[in-house]
Amino acid sequence: MPEIIDKKINLQLPLGHHLHCMVAQIPNHLKRADTGFSLVDPEEKWRLVSSILELVATGEGNLKKLHFLLFPESTLPLVRFDDMLTTIEQRFRPNTVTMFGVEHIRLSEYRALLERFREDNAEAISLVDYDIDSGDVLDMPVNWCCIAVKEADGTMRVFLEAKSHPYHGEEYIDTFHDLYRGRHFFLFRSTPLCFNFMAIICLDYLYRDLYASNIRTIIDHADQLFFTTRQGLDALFVIQCNPKPEHHAYRDVISGFYGEYLEDTPGVRETVTVFGNVSEETTIDGSSPENAFGSSYIVINHNHRLAQVNFTEFATDDFDGAPVCRLRFGKGTRLLYFNLPPQHEIDPRTSRVPLKVHSIMAVDGDGVWRKIAVDEPAAEYAIGRAGDE
Repeated sequence: MPEIIDKKINLQLPLGHHLHCMVAQIPNHLKRADTGFSLVDPEEKWRLVSSILELVATGEGNLKKLHFLLFPESTLPLVRFDDMLTTIEQRFRPNTVTMFGVEHIRLSEYRALLERFREDNAEAISLVDYDIDSGDVLDMPVNWCCIAVKEADGTMRVFLEAKSHPYHGEEYIDTFHDLYRGRHFFLFRSTPLCFNFMAIICLDYLYRDLYASNIRTIIDHADQLFFTTRQGLDALFVIQCNPKPEHHAYRDVISGFYGEYLEDTPGVRETVTVFGNVSEETTIDGSSPENAFGSSYIVINHNHRLAQVNFTEFATDDFDGAPVCRLRFGKGTRLLYFNLPPQHEIDPRTSRVPLKVHSIMAVDGDGVWRKIAVDEPAAEYAIGRAGDE
């Protein structure tokens, strides 16, 4: 199983206030390449990503309060990696975390990027070097993501992770085309406000073998954090390019994560899990486009019950009887802007809304993102607590 590496970062997040998150549910168009998969339309995709970066950098309305920006798996053209980091460093506000997947590269290139950002990735380098020393693997494709943190003082931190578990299209009989399996996840511990979070890639949420699983490793680590510091894992971000976001395997793991079936798991009891997927316009060689992709969603503990709503753009449910409350979005190309619940324990007597959708945006024919209206005026983009039954 991957090793979890604790990293302290300086984020001055608002004390006692909810945090703001945006999921960019945008399309990917991927084709098979010599190294895994690559984007069919890199320049068009960069224009789409740039329009979102511009929106966040301008910060109209309450977008200036944005703390977490989540792009899908394999969404950024490799040639635009430096442009992305430059935009974040020069134009984003302090206390901002941007998570994004980049198209596949060779392990040798991934190792070079780790070296470039050695100050933040030293522990990861030693894990990759162990694999490199074990065999001829430098040409293997890597599905990877970047977590770019702009700290309170404006310092830019860059962390890299490699996907540990492939989907069927990333597995090959030829080992030189088989996906490299990452060896680490970062757990970010932000100070002075104690807010702890992780970002992983798609099927890394599900990966398991006969003896252990990624999620069990994350739970154990979070529990140890709780027992030693009384802190836990506050948020888990899962970036996806997932043709089956509603697959029962996700429900099973979510049920185990929140259900405490075998033991008490205080380290993840109040974790907010955000699954950010690509939109329904996505195309991937070898995948059926019918009823696929989309449906990004947020999952919280069932103790924070949500009112039952079913609108065009979002709905709430319990994911087929799982011990959770879920806010599930539609399949279209959208920017989904919402808050993360503000505190660990919500008083059952309060009317405070634990999860609120601030805005949903769609892109028009001119490439401009505009807010769209919910189909029921009474919704007001708010999901409140249901009454006691």
